[in-house]
Amino acid sequence: MQHNPSNGTPWWREAVIYQVYIRSFADADGDGMGDIEGIRAKLPYLRELGVDALWINPWYRSPQADAGYDVADFRDVDPRFGGLADAEKLIAEAHEHGLRIIPDIVPNHTSDQHAWFQDALRAGPGAPERQRYVFRAGRGAGGAEPPNNWRSVFGGPSWTRVADGEWYLHLFAPEQPDLNWANPEVHDEFESILRFWFDRGVDGFRIDVAHGLAKDPELPDLTGEPDERLAHPHWDRDEVHEIYRRWRRVADEYPGERKFVAEAWAPSPERLANYLRPGGLHTAFNFDFLKCPWDPERMREVVDSTTAGLRAVGAPPTWVLSNHDVPRHVTRYGREAEWVPHDERDYDEVLELEEPDLALGARRARAAALLMLALPGGAYVYQGEELGLPEVEDLPEDSLQDPIWERSGRTERGRDGCRVPLPWSGTAPPFGFGPPGSEPWLPQPESWRGRTAEVQDGDPSSTLELYRSALRLRRELPALGDGGMRWLDSPDGVLVFQRDPGFTCAVNMSGHPRPLPEHERVLLASAELDDDHLPADAAVWLTT
Repeated sequence: MQHNPSNGTPWWREAVIYQVYIRSFADADGDGMGDIEGIRAKLPYLRELGVDALWINPWYRSPQADAGYDVADFRDVDPRFGGLADAEKLIAEAHEHGLRIIPDIVPNHTSDQHAWFQDALRAGPGAPERQRYVFRAGRGAGGAEPPNNWRSVFGGPSWTRVADGEWYLHLFAPEQPDLNWANPEVHDEFESILRFWFDRGVDGFRIDVAHGLAKDPELPDLTGEPDERLAHPHWDRDEVHEIYRRWRRVADEYPGERKFVAEAWAPSPERLANYLRPGGLHTAFNFDFLKCPWDPERMREVVDSTTAGLRAVGAPPTWVLSNHDVPRHVTRYGREAEWVPHDERDYDEVLELEEPDLALGARRARAAALLMLALPGGAYVYQGEELGLPEVEDLPEDSLQDPIWERSGRTERGRDGCRVPLPWSGTAPPFGFGPPGSEPWLPQPESWRGRTAEVQDGDPSSTLELYRSALRLRRELPALGDGGMRWLDSPDGVLVFQRDPGFTCAVNMSGHPRPLPEHERVLLASAELDDDHLPADAAVWLTT
């Protein structure tokens, strides 16, 4: 494996993990959708990039109502992506390249086409098969009203009525019925699924909606009271932690430091740390860092609160700037207005966005990459961020596939703009994503001809080479990865921190050039330095 620290640090405490959104990474068979063979073909690229592992979005058999997060069979690969044998071959070849494999697992819900849910529909009210999901009688005359007022993350009510009159809960799309984690059968099934994939050599799992599995058994209405954030009826409930303590015991049965990373949206760093207590999960995404605007005081506050909260439980931070659910950070940083996650917005209001300054966003994104990769702990790189890709905000409406688009009454375009297939080579679509003449599942902008991996390869000024250099230095420098940090005095608008031995990172968010901190040598900069000054919206790595 690429990560080989001399200090005996477990790999997951400081790994840089590359997120492969499988539908949009590389299409080997020309059907317009990425696949496992496409990933296999790009393993040399990923090894050269310098990452330690790949997180792969769901590859399980699925009707694809929500891009694979509606799983019909957790023990098989969807034919669109290949077969089980292809997955086993990828795992083995990735290991030969020194790369670990971390698939997604989706424990909050299944597809409505899953055998369990089909059995539940046939079995009828009160049957044991229905106890695997959250079925309830309705309210009002004849039970015609939903059991409570909960709303789907994708818009609309979170309940759907079936033919016999009962309602089932789906915090996401109707095609994604929520599982009932108060049922021991559900626990046993998922521990069996974990073992199925661990037996095939995977190195861990990314846990989708890790904060959502436990629901208040009373299913109370949401009131919107301030204290509901800490006692929410279906998010971040204390009962989830026993689930993950059991999962950790399963992982610990296997050699090689298998790891979990939680997609856990928690109301505070202290609540997030609960997932990472000894005997629990290993790591969790730091969404406060992702959501933080380009503001030095707020960025420093997020770094401090994150590192302090996780240090209390002995866990490393895991930093992330973009993923398949949020607009790409080149575009977010190109706007002065603060970005608000889709599930925190009112779908009844059409969101008016200012035109982004993509040149500004690209400068800030390059600086943010050096900041992220210099901080203590691990980091995630979303496919295409190493190419400096912006969000695609002008996809034709007839190409949009995210369920948010329809569920919001076509007021919210959803997440397709960050999921456009990657540009690898050539001067016109499909830009090497698939064979010539193939049509990607989402259209690629013609403007991406200047952002392909082929164009950027070997260009010292490119974002791809910046990432390669940063990841190479991160492996070489003993100061980087797991460990501590300390802030240094700095001019207003500039963040400067030091890591031992002999490393300093400076990030200029002030809007004006600022003198470099004291140093011996410049290791890497996100923008060309002006004598001994760091330009606005730039970052630098220094030896001291």
